[in-house]
Amino acid sequence: MTNPIIILVEPQLAENIGMVARAMANFGLSELRLVSPRNGWPKKGAHSAASGAVHVLEGAKLYDTAREAIADLNYVFATTARERGQMKRVFAPEAAMAETRARIGAGQGVGILFGRERTGLENDEISLADAIVTFPVDPKFSSLNLAQAVLLMSYEWQRARTGGALPFTGERLSPPAKREMVVSFFDYLEAELEAVNFYPADKKPIMARNMRDMFHRLEMSEQDVRTLRGAIRALAEGRRLRKP
Repeated sequence: MTNPIIILVEPQLAENIGMVARAMANFGLSELRLVSPRNGWPKKGAHSAASGAVHVLEGAKLYDTAREAIADLNYVFATTARERGQMKRVFAPEAAMAETRARIGAGQGVGILFGRERTGLENDEISLADAIVTFPVDPKFSSLNLAQAVLLMSYEWQRARTGGALPFTGERLSPPAKREMVVSFFDYLEAELEAVNFYPADKKPIMARNMRDMFHRLEMSEQDVRTLRGAIRALAEGRRLRKP
């Protein structure tokens, strides 16, 4: 096993199971186990709610009890929003997934139990787990949707596995503009502004310096300078064409 296994105990709504599959697929999880889903399996509506994550649904395994669903695992987390009076280690999602990564790296199978939409896991089911995962939610409203809970755990698993690397960085595609290019742009801009009497008498030096500082703060790329210069040229040529 290279990823944690998501185990839903007696899920009720097809849409929730579908949204769980979608949340899992978003973050690279694919093994789903279902314990006695209400009205059997497969359920109408699950596939549409999965929004394309049908491989998770089609690979889902069915079990009669939570005990059977975790039988082949070495370590199991139980999710709950309430303190259950059981002497178990309690993890936040981030710490739980760091522990999961270490155990999977050591060759262990790890599962995460999620309870029913309305009532969560029963105490006897939680007693089967090695540790508890809970979320730092507002105690005045601690109830999470089933798919939301799975999403949080799946996200933290992806962060633990990849170090939180993003799929893209937004880095510049154009290199920073060289000083020669920037100064030439300043000369062009100031000449065009002077041509339309932009500067009040005796104010050009300080206004030009302030404007230069404004552009310096932008840390312009070569493409930025070319775009700005082209825009000013278009405005200047349009003004000349509009003259009677």
